[in-house]
Amino acid sequence: MSAAVDRVLADHQASGRRFTAGGVTSFVREEGEGEPVVCLHGVPSSSFLYRKVNAEMAARGLRGIAFDFPGLGLADRPTDFDYSWSGLARWTGDAIDALGVERCHLVIHDVGGPIGAEWAVNNPERVLSMTVLNTPLNVATFHRPWSMHPFSIPGVGEIYLATMTRPALVGLFYLQGVGDRSATNRDQIGAYYDLLKLGDRGKAFLKIMRGFELTEEKQEVLWSGLARRPYPAAVVWGKDDPALGMDFCRIACEVLSVEDPVLVAGKHFLQEDQAPAIAEAVARMAAATGLG
Repeated sequence: MSAAVDRVLADHQASGRRFTAGGVTSFVREEGEGEPVVCLHGVPSSSFLYRKVNAEMAARGLRGIAFDFPGLGLADRPTDFDYSWSGLARWTGDAIDALGVERCHLVIHDVGGPIGAEWAVNNPERVLSMTVLNTPLNVATFHRPWSMHPFSIPGVGEIYLATMTRPALVGLFYLQGVGDRSATNRDQIGAYYDLLKLGDRGKAFLKIMRGFELTEEKQEVLWSGLARRPYPAAVVWGKDDPALGMDFCRIACEVLSVEDPVLVAGKHFLQEDQAPAIAEAVARMAAATGLG
């Protein structure tokens, strides 16, 4: 499987470019023309997660943009970077600026949700719409799922990561992440493993896992800011997600005052098997709003 995974990674790298923001060099995939759609990933993923979504955005006359957070994917992994959600939110703003994006539709997923929401709360005039995918907005009461919790424990996380094999991560993705196995083969999932450990064997990833800001204060900032937003929002949810189930969907809908979420047959990484549904939700809002 190694040679096949290497080919997947080579194709991924050839589909994007390097750029520098906030003193950190990262990687971005862009596809299509039209209004920009910035897609933020979570853990343990990267811009690779949005390769199908970008193509669907392009097919609908939009410009899909997905970049790697520092510490993940093909981005640099500086040892002195602030890997907290607040630090990653600040860097997200730097990245959006570096990519020349003035206003954008925003797609957020997993811990990219609190990170992207913080940037949106601080920059509401730059957001055209927000689409929320399986993300925890109830940060004050959120508990990491069993598959991710060990990474947050010093010592335990290092052992857990060091002993995790590529086949083990593939199995975990099929168990919790990918609903339709025919949509994503083992080599593509294997690429997630290599992108996670690339360069530093996952040390920066562990810092991200320990940088969650699970506080009432953070939740209040996000919820009150999102309640005041001047732009529309949609919720697209993989309803078979064993990690962030329908209770999380209900909370996201309450926070954003969304009455009709789009529920799709999918698990946590719904970008893998429900890319058309995600792009269609964004396209509907783009048609209603535009850059104005």
